[in-house]
Amino acid sequence: MNQHNHHQQFHEALIRYGKFSFFFNWVRFFYPKSKGINFIYLLYFFIPQKIFRINGNVPWPVHFTSRILYYKNIDVGNRSAPGMNANCYVQGRNGICIGHNFRMGPGAGLISANHNMDDYDQWVAAPPIIIGNNVWIGMNSIVLPGVRIGENVVIGANSVVNNDIPSNTIVSGNPCRIIKQKPPYKGEDYSQL
Repeated sequence: MNQHNHHQQFHEALIRYGKFSFFFNWVRFFYPKSKGINFIYLLYFFIPQKIFRINGNVPWPVHFTSRILYYKNIDVGNRSAPGMNANCYVQGRNGICIGHNFRMGPGAGLISANHNMDDYDQWVAAPPIIIGNNVWIGMNSIVLPGVRIGENVVIGANSVVNNDIPSNTIVSGNPCRIIKQKPPYKGEDYSQL
């Protein structure tokens, strides 16, 4: 089965099961910060996260292979769920503020605090990571402490983001650099949910 057929079948299943979504509204109680995320995803993550308690206290859906630390210091917007993809690492010790419609590829990381180089038992204070609306961080990319990412930004795979990224850009590399300007985002405005 090719990728297109698989995607089409999944989309048809979402429509078919969407007609019965009122039976599953209870699952939203367990995910208070999941506004805009389709209930089928919440059901998919429910057993490993809420029954087996892998990232069980996190109030948004998280893949069982991802790790969320200091979730109380992480603020997420509508249709944003850091760690929903496989093998992500999100550490919010110094705080992370994420806007609406945030996507994070597999293996990506958000690290808000580093260890002190002279004493590994100490953490270095830094400003929080700030991420705007409509941001997509590609596979295996990492965002380091204190970085501000504007709105409507795509970060290419395997990038290391160690400096602020302006809005409406496509960036990539180690260290991350602007590749080109990005046209305005044309998808749904999730801030209005």
